[in-house]
Amino acid sequence: MRTILAPPDAADNSDRGDRLFPMRRPLLSAPLALAFALLGSASSAEDAPPPPTIRGVGLTMHSKDPTYDYGPFLAELPALGVTDVCVFVHFYQPHGRSPQPARHPLKTPTDRAILSVLRTIRRLGLRAALLPIVLLERPRADEWRGNIAPPDRRGRTRGDPNFAGPFWDPWWRGYRREVLHFARLAQEGGATLFCVGSELSSTEGLTRRWENLIDDVRRVFSGRLTYSANWDHYQHPRFWKHLDCIGLSGYYELSRDPDAPQEELSGTWLGIRQRLLDWRADRGLTDKPFLFLEIGYPSLDGGAVKPWDYTQESPPDLEEQRMAYQAFADAWRGRPELLGVFFYEWWGRGGPQDRGYTPRGKPALEVLRAFFATKER
Repeated sequence: MRTILAPPDAADNSDRGDRLFPMRRPLLSAPLALAFALLGSASSAEDAPPPPTIRGVGLTMHSKDPTYDYGPFLAELPALGVTDVCVFVHFYQPHGRSPQPARHPLKTPTDRAILSVLRTIRRLGLRAALLPIVLLERPRADEWRGNIAPPDRRGRTRGDPNFAGPFWDPWWRGYRREVLHFARLAQEGGATLFCVGSELSSTEGLTRRWENLIDDVRRVFSGRLTYSANWDHYQHPRFWKHLDCIGLSGYYELSRDPDAPQEELSGTWLGIRQRLLDWRADRGLTDKPFLFLEIGYPSLDGGAVKPWDYTQESPPDLEEQRMAYQAFADAWRGRPELLGVFFYEWWGRGGPQDRGYTPRGKPALEVLRAFFATKER
């Protein structure tokens, strides 16, 4: 573990939410030579290539208090060069074989609360996005939203989770109902981006259903549409052409070593970038830019090794988080294929003892600020 002095005015703890994170796959490494060939960040905003169009952070509406004021968190963002905020809201189903997801009367934010946050974002001169996410209340074994599989009429789950049989009908009706509800809220709240789903890997073979849902959402929402594919599953959806950009949850494992040097972490991200660009070209999607709906690293020892796992019992490591942010910036700075990024997340007090995702009061915040900097700032 590395040590680093944190800002003296940073708070020493944080609030943490119940955000669920994706399953993992073996690490995809990249040659270090690639890093040395392509690394190098600009020394100032005047020298730097232009930042992405969407320079964002994510904000999950964690609070169960419908009157909770997110305004103080949001008011900090314009000074950092942030242009967009993606608001994450949760709806639920009991477990992976439940027949339908639905809004929870206590856990899902009220419509009024969601609209209040969207309008606060706009009053600050920022753009708003809305991303509704299905969570499992009581997951069984290794269940998560990526392997949802509703049973057929006899209570059996098919071996192929992408089998487009009628047993998907109740689940899809419930999902469609909730997504259209949130899309209407996004339109009413003035959002410019809406995400039709997040990391629902077992549903991604239901292409016709997804295309029909996207068409339905376009009838009620006038902004950009995307879907957030899990970092190891973006090749599977066949409905990217129906969307405006390729959305990703980017919890890529950057090393097997929590003490890996910067050049290794950056080299891994450069390799990831190249694979994404090659895949996009092979699929004939070069007119679709990439948008990372979630890029996040918990500030704990091993946070770049397993960025999806915030439950690790490891001590704080602010420098590892900073280096992981820097690795992303090194790979994507000035790339025209990148529409933007939302760093996860702008919630919690942060500070030197915090082990959560927020960059507040941590060195990673300066990487974010530099990556978002424009010549005018």
